[in-house]
Amino acid sequence: MSIKFQYNKTSLQALEKNLNMRVRALPTIKNKESALRVEVKKAKDEIKSLEQELENRILSYDKMLALWGEFDTSLLKVKDVQMSVKKIAAVRVPVLDEVLYEIKPYSLFNAPAWYTDGLAQLKELAQIGIEQVFAEQKVQLLEHARKKTTQKVNLFEKVQIPGYEDAILKIKRFMEDEENLSKSSQKIVKSRQERQREEELL
Repeated sequence: MSIKFQYNKTSLQALEKNLNMRVRALPTIKNKESALRVEVKKAKDEIKSLEQELENRILSYDKMLALWGEFDTSLLKVKDVQMSVKKIAAVRVPVLDEVLYEIKPYSLFNAPAWYTDGLAQLKELAQIGIEQVFAEQKVQLLEHARKKTTQKVNLFEKVQIPGYEDAILKIKRFMEDEENLSKSSQKIVKSRQERQREEELL
């Protein structure tokens, strides 16, 4: 990225201001990036843990597989999912508050005795599945924010800060050269004037 500038004091001051702003902001952005990295790892671990829990629950129900064949799956459905929003490292992520279920009425006398337990187990499975969806959404949002923050860190560190420093150096060298030329030309003019005075005196 080439930084546009002019060889004058105003441009130099503007560049120095921009450079200082980026140098001051860089540690904050780096902190945000490392916080997001930690949060992404935590969210990914949470997904793994939920996947494992779901797998363990399903395996524990395997011995009841024959019974599940006679279970009426239309008895239970998710009525609503209540959620809120939480900020993690300045990123808004959805948080699962509560899952509301709707249970169709069924006859406790005609249905098998284990139906009540079966409904409770299905609720637990649904809960874990929904929590997993929320955790995946959280990972996506945090990962996206982390990538953008990393890009910003790289932009500041590798492009903008060195670019501003280089431009400032060029202006300072130009201004020094100009000052040296001015002093040299003043000396030349002065020595000419002195020579002329001397010649006039002779």
